[in-house]
Amino acid sequence: MILLVSSRKDVASLNIARQILASVHFEEAGSFQGNPAYEASMNRKTIKLMTLNEESVNAQDLTSFFQDLELVVFVSRHRSESGTPTLSVHTPGNLSSAELGGIPRKVSISPANAMRNALRVMADLNGKMQLDYEVSYECTHHGPSLNVPAMFVELGSSATQWNDLDAAEVVGRAAIEAVSGFDVRKASAVLGIGGPHYNAKFTRMALDTDLAFGHIIPKYALGAIDSEIIRECAERTLEKVDRVILDWKGIRSENKTTLVRMLDEVGLPVEKV
Repeated sequence: MILLVSSRKDVASLNIARQILASVHFEEAGSFQGNPAYEASMNRKTIKLMTLNEESVNAQDLTSFFQDLELVVFVSRHRSESGTPTLSVHTPGNLSSAELGGIPRKVSISPANAMRNALRVMADLNGKMQLDYEVSYECTHHGPSLNVPAMFVELGSSATQWNDLDAAEVVGRAAIEAVSGFDVRKASAVLGIGGPHYNAKFTRMALDTDLAFGHIIPKYALGAIDSEIIRECAERTLEKVDRVILDWKGIRSENKTTLVRMLDEVGLPVEKV
């Protein structure tokens, strides 16, 4: 079973969920937390769409209500101080402390190919629909920290974009692509390290090559991690991680020696880009 999850506290999330319901035939199937729940079948898989009363980042106990979960896709707003119109995708979880939901030093399982599928749909539709949005991977951050494959597809970065129904449709269609193509894993999974919170270099590689990034550790987190977190990011990826991709220029010089030592301890092949 696969879950699509929205939140009543998130207007973008609700708009994305409405666009999903408008484009895919779901049957109403009971309720969850007092909100209508819906069910559909795609490629012989049961898909449930439900709405939380809480913020999605706080849904740490969500999986306790369901059995045999294969994937959880949160549709969500994205917020940034710049307000840049953005369509993004990332895995939830905490590389160090838990400042916004989840568990300290625990990341969710990253569905690398499903995220790549969503990213590619967002990039394609952003162009075809002539929307003026940035399309990007984000690094691994915030809760929940789940023991099942989990991902966020997000619409941002301010109220103007959260209420843009065309952009909400794009995010909804990206979420559906992640769900419907979940068993199709054509790209090699890699772990990304370095660069900013929104890594344009890794995004372009996923759009132009057969690489699918799972967890991404940004440069600002490198001072707070150790080899165990790097190993966890590799092991808690749905697909076998082929190698580590380093955004070498996007790593502070004072972190490089320590990072190389930690990667030696982990033992994965490394490629600098």
